[in-house]
Amino acid sequence: MYVAMPEPSERALDLHARLVEFMRDEVFPAEASYAAYRVEKGEHDTTLPPVVEELKASAKARGLWNLFLPSESGLTQLEYAPLAELSGWSNEIAPEAMNCQAPDTGNMELLHLIGTAEQKERWLTPLLAGDIRSGFAMTEPAVASSDATNIETSIVRDGDEYVINGRKWFTSGASDPRCELFILMGKTDPSAATHRQQSMVLVPRDTPGVTVGRNVPVFGHWDQHGHPVTEFNDVRVPVTNLLGEEGGGFAAAQARLGPGRIHHVMRALGAGERALALMVKRVQERVAFGKTLAEQGAVKERIAESRIELDQARALCHQAAHVIDSQGNKAARHLVAEAKVAVPRAVLAVIDRAIQVHGGMGVTDDVPLAAMWGWHRAMRLFDGPDEVHLTTLARAELGREPLFRF
Repeated sequence: MYVAMPEPSERALDLHARLVEFMRDEVFPAEASYAAYRVEKGEHDTTLPPVVEELKASAKARGLWNLFLPSESGLTQLEYAPLAELSGWSNEIAPEAMNCQAPDTGNMELLHLIGTAEQKERWLTPLLAGDIRSGFAMTEPAVASSDATNIETSIVRDGDEYVINGRKWFTSGASDPRCELFILMGKTDPSAATHRQQSMVLVPRDTPGVTVGRNVPVFGHWDQHGHPVTEFNDVRVPVTNLLGEEGGGFAAAQARLGPGRIHHVMRALGAGERALALMVKRVQERVAFGKTLAEQGAVKERIAESRIELDQARALCHQAAHVIDSQGNKAARHLVAEAKVAVPRAVLAVIDRAIQVHGGMGVTDDVPLAAMWGWHRAMRLFDGPDEVHLTTLARAELGREPLFRF
C-alpha cells in the first residue's frame, strides 16, 4: 500500500544544513588525525583518539547531539534518517561525535523505555552526556544466538542478588576503557515458555567475575571500541539491576533491535553515497587506453546502477522509518526486515564497484573502501542474519491475503 510521507520540519531541515557543515568543515578533516593516532598506538589499542572528544564538544555546541532519540531531539525517525545517513559518510567518527553510535544508542533506548528512575539516573544520564560508553552482551559463541531463545547464559536468583554465568562475544564497545556498563541477556527461567525464559540485567563492568577478553577483528579490521569476548563467572548483581521484568528479555531485545536495525541501514546509505562519490571522482580522473574511465560505456552503467540501487534502498528505509513513526515498531517490523536485507546488499554492490574502478588502490587503506566493505558485509550478519529476515518475510507473505484472487 502506498504511504504518503510528511515533509520534514523546519528544525529537521536546519539540523541537516548544520550537519552538512559540520561534516565538511570538521569531521572529514579530522579523519587523518584519527587514522594517524590509531596507527601510532597500534591496532590493538582501544583508547579514543583525542580528536573525537574535540568533535564531540563542537557537535554539542552546534546542537547536533543525541539526535537518534525522539524524546531528546524532538525528531521523528523519518526526520532522523537523512541525518544518520550523513553521519554514515564517516562511520568511525561522526556517529560518536554526535553521541549517536551503536551500541550505546540501543542501550539508551532500552533504558529510556523500561529503565527505572534509579537506573536512568545512574546510567542513562551519563550515557546521554557522552561521559561513558556501554556494551550489549547478547551474542554467544557456542550457540546460534541470532535466535535469542538459544542463549545459554544463566541468571539465577539468590536472595536479593542475581548470579550470572556465561560466555559472550561480539560485545561491541566492551574493549573501550570508557565502557562502564553491560546490558546482558540471559535465562532466568529455562522451564518457562520459550519466549519468556530470557531477562536483561544491568552489569557494571567493574563487577567481580566480569572479564573482558580477546578482541575480535572484523574482516581484519580492528575497531577502536572493540568486539571482544566477555566472560561472566559467578557475577553477582542486585535484583534491582533487572531491566524491565523477569521473562521480558526477548520482547525487550526486539524493542531494542527495531530502531537499531533501521539506524544501521540509515548510516549504511551514507557509506554507499561516499563510495559512489569516490567512484565518480576516480573515473573522471583515471585514464586508460587513451580516455578516462568515465568515457567507457561499462563504467557509466556501473555508476547508473549504483544510483538506482541507493535511491531504491533509501526509499525503503524511509518508508520503514515513517511507519515506525505513524504506527509503531510492530507495524513496521516487516519493512524494517526488508530494509535490513536490501540496504546492505545495495551498499555492498556500490562499494564493490568503487573498489573495482580504483584497482589496486581500492583494496588498500589509502581509500576507505576496503574497511567500508568489511563493515557492511558484516552488517548482513549482525542484528539478525539475512536468512532470519528472509524467513520472517516469506512467512508473512505466505500468510497474506492477496488483493485479488485468480
